Amino acid sequence: MNYQTFQPRSDLASLVKCYWTLEVPVQKNPQRQRIIPDGCIEMIFILADDVKRYTYEDKFIIQPRELVLGQITEPFFIEPTGYVNTFAVRFYPYGFANFVTTPIQELANKETPVRLLFGEEPSKELKQKIIYATGIQERIEIVEDFLLDKLSEKATIDNIVKTTIDAILLTKGSASINAILKDDLSKRRQLERKFIKQIGISPKQLGKVIRLQTALKMLLNRESENLTNIAYQSEYYDQAHFIKDFKEFTGTTPKDFLEDDKMILSALFYKTD
Repeated sequence: MNYQTFQPRSDLASLVKCYWTLEVPVQKNPQRQRIIPDGCIEMIFILADDVKRYTYEDKFIIQPRELVLGQITEPFFIEPTGYVNTFAVRFYPYGFANFVTTPIQELANKETPVRLLFGEEPSKELKQKIIYATGIQERIEIVEDFLLDKLSEKATIDNIVKTTIDAILLTKGSASINAILKDDLSKRRQLERKFIKQIGISPKQLGKVIRLQTALKMLLNRESENLTNIAYQSEYYDQAHFIKDFKEFTGTTPKDFLEDDKMILSALFYKTD
């Protein structure tokens, strides 16, 4: 399994978190992998064999080969059907809204084909360029040119939303929304509406996801074996609060997470992200 990340050019660095590639050889008995929320939206290009996404136990769909994965608030399972070769763009929470007119809440908890967001012809052209590119650097240049072209056509994200997200990221999800807004309830109502439209989830949900990612990194990097210590450093009320949020977003406990072979891919994504 070969997972790599690459940084964007400077004029996209405030919106695009990274580009990533994943290659996995054909496996005799492929394992389902649990994907968990990370607060980001991704545009993904499947360049090899199809990927299944399970909707319920043994029921699944085949993911679109060019898709945008919106904000997710619960874990789901994917499984390769053969060789995996994927190229993707990972956007900051407020990043993707700068490139589309579609309300971001319409993308939540599902895959949306790229063509439905950017149009049939532009998406087809982008797909062909990505497929026939000679390597990762050329793919990055192609997608950056595409994004910069779209960026010039769209209004930038609302300042109150960006400021709030910056504060959430700076405090690693531990600051309350009331504290960020200095208890201004009129601003909170306005923020809630704009957040759902432009980010796809509420400020509170995003804060919970970001705080979980902080704890998750500590867990994956074995910075502490003590769950109470991880909970304290991640600014949860207590260990019980940490485990409750962990199960909500991953579907499993911290202990089982580390022993679950269905978490290999998520561990790879989030260990150093």
